[in-house]
Amino acid sequence: MLFAVAEQTRHVFEAAARRVELTPPQARALLELHRPASMRTIAQRLRCDASNVTGIADRLQARGLIRRDEGQQDRRVKTLTLTPAGERARADLETAVRSSPAMAGLSHAERATLRDLLAKVASPGATP
Repeated sequence: MLFAVAEQTRHVFEAAARRVELTPPQARALLELHRPASMRTIAQRLRCDASNVTGIADRLQARGLIRRDEGQQDRRVKTLTLTPAGERARADLETAVRSSPAMAGLSHAERATLRDLLAKVASPGATP
Protein backbone atom coordinates (compact mmCIF):
# COMPACT_ATOMS: atom_id res chain seq x y z
CA MET A 1 0.00 0.00 0.00
CA LEU A 2 2.81 2.42 0.87
CA PHE A 3 4.47 1.77 -2.50
CA ALA A 4 1.23 2.48 -4.36
CA VAL A 5 0.80 5.80 -2.54
CA ALA A 6 4.46 6.69 -3.16
CA GLU A 7 4.15 5.91 -6.87
CA GLN A 8 0.94 7.90 -7.22
CA THR A 9 2.44 10.87 -5.36
CA ARG A 10 5.60 10.70 -7.49
CA HIS A 11 3.54 10.93 -10.69
CA VAL A 12 1.56 13.90 -9.35
CA PHE A 13 4.78 15.62 -8.23
CA GLU A 14 6.56 15.08 -11.55
CA ALA A 15 3.54 16.44 -13.45
CA ALA A 16 3.45 19.50 -11.16
CA ALA A 17 7.18 20.05 -11.72
CA ARG A 18 6.68 19.90 -15.49
CA ARG A 19 3.86 22.46 -15.28
CA VAL A 20 6.25 24.98 -13.69
CA GLU A 21 9.01 23.88 -16.10
CA LEU A 22 11.27 22.33 -13.47
CA THR A 23 13.01 19.00 -13.20
CA PRO A 24 12.01 16.88 -10.18
CA PRO A 25 15.31 17.67 -8.36
CA GLN A 26 14.79 21.40 -8.95
CA ALA A 27 11.22 21.14 -7.67
CA ARG A 28 12.35 19.19 -4.60
CA ALA A 29 14.94 21.87 -3.85
CA LEU A 30 12.26 24.57 -4.06
CA LEU A 31 10.07 22.64 -1.64
CA GLU A 32 12.97 22.39 0.81
CA LEU A 33 13.42 26.17 0.75
CA HIS A 34 10.51 26.97 3.05
CA ARG A 35 13.07 29.26 4.71
CA PRO A 36 16.59 30.26 3.61
CA ALA A 37 19.07 27.40 3.81
CA SER A 38 22.69 26.74 2.98
CA MET A 39 23.53 24.71 -0.08
CA ARG A 40 24.99 22.04 2.23
CA THR A 41 21.67 21.82 4.12
CA ILE A 42 19.74 21.45 0.87
CA ALA A 43 22.15 18.69 -0.23
CA GLN A 44 21.52 16.84 3.05
CA ARG A 45 17.75 17.21 2.70
CA LEU A 46 17.86 15.99 -0.91
CA ARG A 47 20.30 13.23 0.07
CA CYS A 48 22.72 14.17 -2.67
CA ASP A 49 26.22 15.56 -3.07
CA ALA A 50 26.69 19.31 -2.61
CA SER A 51 28.06 19.53 -6.16
CA ASN A 52 24.63 18.43 -7.46
CA VAL A 53 23.00 21.29 -5.56
CA THR A 54 25.35 23.75 -7.25
CA GLY A 55 23.92 22.84 -10.66
CA ILE A 56 20.35 22.86 -9.35
CA ALA A 57 20.91 26.27 -7.74
CA ASP A 58 22.50 27.63 -10.93
CA ARG A 59 19.41 26.74 -12.95
CA LEU A 60 16.95 27.98 -10.32
CA GLN A 61 18.85 31.26 -10.04
CA ALA A 62 18.95 31.67 -13.83
CA ARG A 63 15.15 31.30 -13.82
CA GLY A 64 14.83 33.96 -11.11
CA LEU A 65 13.40 31.52 -8.56
CA ILE A 66 16.12 31.78 -5.92
CA ARG A 67 18.75 34.20 -4.70
CA ARG A 68 22.19 32.97 -3.62
CA ASP A 69 23.79 35.03 -0.85
CA GLU A 70 27.14 34.79 0.90
CA GLY A 71 27.06 33.67 4.51
CA GLN A 72 27.40 36.45 7.06
CA GLN A 73 30.11 34.67 9.04
CA ASP A 74 31.73 32.68 6.25
CA ARG A 75 31.60 34.01 2.69
CA ARG A 76 32.29 30.52 1.33
CA VAL A 77 28.90 29.38 2.60
CA LYS A 78 26.10 30.16 0.16
CA THR A 79 22.57 30.63 1.43
CA LEU A 80 19.66 30.01 -0.92
CA THR A 81 16.51 32.10 -0.56
CA LEU A 82 13.32 32.00 -2.60
CA THR A 83 12.46 35.06 -4.67
CA PRO A 84 8.80 36.08 -5.02
CA ALA A 85 8.67 34.05 -8.27
CA GLY A 86 10.20 31.09 -6.42
CA GLU A 87 7.62 31.41 -3.65
CA ARG A 88 4.83 31.28 -6.26
CA ALA A 89 6.36 28.21 -7.94
CA ARG A 90 6.79 26.53 -4.55
CA ALA A 91 3.17 27.27 -3.65
CA ASP A 92 2.02 25.77 -6.97
CA LEU A 93 4.01 22.60 -6.25
CA GLU A 94 2.64 22.32 -2.71
CA THR A 95 -0.92 22.79 -3.93
CA ALA A 96 -0.49 20.09 -6.56
CA VAL A 97 0.89 17.58 -4.06
CA ARG A 98 -1.79 18.41 -1.48
CA SER A 99 -4.54 17.99 -4.06
CA SER A 100 -3.23 14.63 -5.29
CA PRO A 101 -5.75 11.80 -5.02
CA ALA A 102 -3.61 10.28 -2.25
CA MET A 103 -3.85 13.42 -0.11
CA ALA A 104 -7.13 15.02 -1.16
CA GLY A 105 -9.24 13.08 1.32
CA LEU A 106 -7.10 13.99 4.33
CA SER A 107 -7.72 16.91 6.65
CA HIS A 108 -4.91 19.31 7.51
CA ALA A 109 -4.45 17.52 10.85
CA GLU A 110 -4.34 14.12 9.16
CA ARG A 111 -1.75 15.36 6.63
CA ALA A 112 0.37 16.70 9.51
CA THR A 113 0.12 13.37 11.34
CA LEU A 114 1.01 11.47 8.17
CA ARG A 115 3.99 13.77 7.54
CA ASP A 116 5.25 13.23 11.10
CA LEU A 117 4.81 9.46 10.87
CA LEU A 118 6.56 9.27 7.50
CA ALA A 119 9.43 11.38 8.84
CA LYS A 120 9.76 8.97 11.75
CA VAL A 121 9.76 5.94 9.43
CA ALA A 122 12.21 7.58 7.00
CA SER A 123 14.70 8.47 9.75
CA PRO A 124 14.71 5.78 12.45
CA GLY A 125 15.86 7.24 15.74
CA ALA A 126 15.08 10.81 14.68
CA THR A 127 12.08 12.79 15.82
CA PRO A 128 9.93 14.70 13.31
